[in-house]
Amino acid sequence: MSELPLSGFMIGVTAARRAEEQIALLERRGASVVHAPALSVDPNRIDEPALRAATEEVLDQPVDIFVATTGIGLKSWFTAAERWGLLDDLTAHLGGAEILARGPKSVGALRRFGLRELWAPESEEFEDVLAHLRGRDLRGRRIVVQEHGQSLSLAAHALRRLGAEVTTVAVYRVEGAADPEPMFGLIEAVAERRVHAVTFTAAPAIAAMMEAAGTTGHRDEVVGAFQADVVASCVGPVTAAAFEMWGVPSIHPERSRLAAMVKQLEVELPSRAAGTTLEVAGHTLLLHGDLGDRGVLLDGVEVRLSPAPYAVLQALLVNPGTVVSRRDLLAALPSGTAGSEHAVEMAVARLRAALGTRCIQTVVKRGYRLAVAP
Repeated sequence: MSELPLSGFMIGVTAARRAEEQIALLERRGASVVHAPALSVDPNRIDEPALRAATEEVLDQPVDIFVATTGIGLKSWFTAAERWGLLDDLTAHLGGAEILARGPKSVGALRRFGLRELWAPESEEFEDVLAHLRGRDLRGRRIVVQEHGQSLSLAAHALRRLGAEVTTVAVYRVEGAADPEPMFGLIEAVAERRVHAVTFTAAPAIAAMMEAAGTTGHRDEVVGAFQADVVASCVGPVTAAAFEMWGVPSIHPERSRLAAMVKQLEVELPSRAAGTTLEVAGHTLLLHGDLGDRGVLLDGVEVRLSPAPYAVLQALLVNPGTVVSRRDLLAALPSGTAGSEHAVEMAVARLRAALGTRCIQTVVKRGYRLAVAP
């Protein structure tokens, strides 16, 4: 019988909701799992009096634009409104507005209650919803934004500066795990490279892990491990975006689904264990865990890279040959690196000095790519 694809790999799971399903998917493929919930098992606690007051405020005046950000938040809000006898009034009131949805889950929740979105970004990112709104004349327009577990007060303020009247509806607030000990244990395992990957299914889980790492004094080690050896596996682009501020490269599947995330790990982890070999500008480049931290082989000769050039190389290797923007490379640089495109240019220059000037190609006005063989 052939070996299971994830045999020999240790994977950390930070989910609280649907954790059993995810753990079963991983273990059926041979992985050993460390479960360390980052958030509460029931993280979405609703302050009913505050939510009802916000609902009545929404109903008090006409709504021009309604922004739905999460499926679970929308369902929780409308379910609460049904208990209060306000559901029909609320859906009729919002149904007269222009409805924008952040992604497919909020679209599904809207349609379940008889509402239909006019527009949703392909990226599923709230920032693109904001960009869509910023390009319009919002003076005198009343916008209602359903929050997604974390405050969107800054986004609301930005829209108000454009002349809009903005009401945010805080359906719930995300709470951390009741017992932090499993997370502390996972943080130590990441810092010591005892796990091969960690999965994340919500952006607040990343924030919670980094906050916990800071309290134990391991944040720099955790960031360094994710930048070099431990795979940060996210369920989708919205979750992955939360790693950008830490300069951590992450992977996510095209479809934001648990099974797709696990399937991606089936490919990613064995390929990393085997080492990555590429033909780059006439040279053979090999990355392998046995070479240690920031080590690569160039035509059979070991080359040691400093943190910033190595971070750039890792970002370019996610999809070899694909152009990576300066902005994304800046986000991949280690914490403490000067936050400007000049820092990216310096890191690229040092990487070229180590691997050869032709190995990294500049794509004018777009970024950089590895000069891989077709």
